[in-house]
Amino acid sequence: MEQPLFTNDAIVFGILMISLGFVFYTESKTSGFWHKFYKIVPGLFMAYFIPAIFTTIGAIAPEWQNTNASGEIVKESSQLYYVASRFLLPAALVLMTLSIDLKAIFNLGSKALIMFFTGTVGIIIGGPIAILLISLVSPETVGGADFDAVWRGLSTLAGSWIGGGANQAAMKEIFGVGDKIFSAMIAVDVIVANIWMAFLLYGAGINEQIDKKLQADSSAIFTLKNKIEAYRAQILRIPDLTDTMKVMAVGFGVTAIAHMGADFIAPWIKLNAPGLAKFSLTSGFFWLIVLATTIALGLSFTRARDLEGVGASRYGSLFLYILVATIGMKMNIMAIFENPGLFLVGLIWISFHAILLINMAKMIRAPFFLLAVGSQANIGGAASAPIVASAFHPSLAPVGVLLAVMGYAVGTYGAWICGILMKTISP
Repeated sequence: MEQPLFTNDAIVFGILMISLGFVFYTESKTSGFWHKFYKIVPGLFMAYFIPAIFTTIGAIAPEWQNTNASGEIVKESSQLYYVASRFLLPAALVLMTLSIDLKAIFNLGSKALIMFFTGTVGIIIGGPIAILLISLVSPETVGGADFDAVWRGLSTLAGSWIGGGANQAAMKEIFGVGDKIFSAMIAVDVIVANIWMAFLLYGAGINEQIDKKLQADSSAIFTLKNKIEAYRAQILRIPDLTDTMKVMAVGFGVTAIAHMGADFIAPWIKLNAPGLAKFSLTSGFFWLIVLATTIALGLSFTRARDLEGVGASRYGSLFLYILVATIGMKMNIMAIFENPGLFLVGLIWISFHAILLINMAKMIRAPFFLLAVGSQANIGGAASAPIVASAFHPSLAPVGVLLAVMGYAVGTYGAWICGILMKTISP
């Protein structure tokens, strides 16, 4: 990628924050163009899409290449997504989990699991179907030989879309994926997954209309949201600086503890039980998210729960919006045209995944919330599933985490099955 106009992260972060400020300001309008606009386009979608526009026009970029004084090509990147995902995301999950009602979450019951595993099956079967359809019109697009065979590269995509980065890396090793095709698949992964996430965020803004079409039973979701809102109203008060400091101390203090735990547990497992890598248990990020959420769940049974009265989840939402903006800047819309054949494979694949989910939702009358979160827990993992969940209500973010953790557990096995099927069907 060419060097963008702005490479200083301080400037880029300012651009992202101005974008978020613009979205919130215009969304607050009660009349006129913007009022009508946000009735159609959700604000969270715009928070995600505006940074993508800046990336597409070359103003900012997640990574780029530069030439140093010696004439060597040097790869450089923005650190904003890393900071947002490693610092702000765990803190957001902590602050949004403090007031959680575990009993109400468990009342979501089997429908949540059914939608999640339907999404997993959609990925496992969708890959071979996409290869089959494309091979009928352009077999060279899904062909290739040896280590750069397209099916091998697509197996890493399956690993990412069922689990996460660790599962993707596992598929690269298992199937001996060449670096060239692997790089192409990373681009397909980022663009297609981000396009799908954009659709889900848009759907979250009109979820009531979608639920009517699905004839969904949303009672459990409404019960959970109403209980949280009632509790928040009961303890609500105007925060002072001390209150805000307490919120930050809990959010980032737990994040620090989670980092310490992850820095110990992940290397220990990698050294003593490397076979557990198939479950993502050697991933530091996996343990960071699990530990932060687990500690927060424990704190929800203590007086720390009362921090919701001074806006704990509101600060958590702020952090997630910043993460959304940094994810948005990773999507260059024009990158689709660099390798249209492979992107078409990805789009067909994700479309089959979506069709399967929609039909299952209709069958069991599952609300769009469970469709969206079940899908994103597969496709995006722990970094983005809470974002989609919180788009419905901040208190629902932990649901995204819990389902994403399941994705890490089954990701390697599901992707391996998908890889074997794609190998069998490839031209």
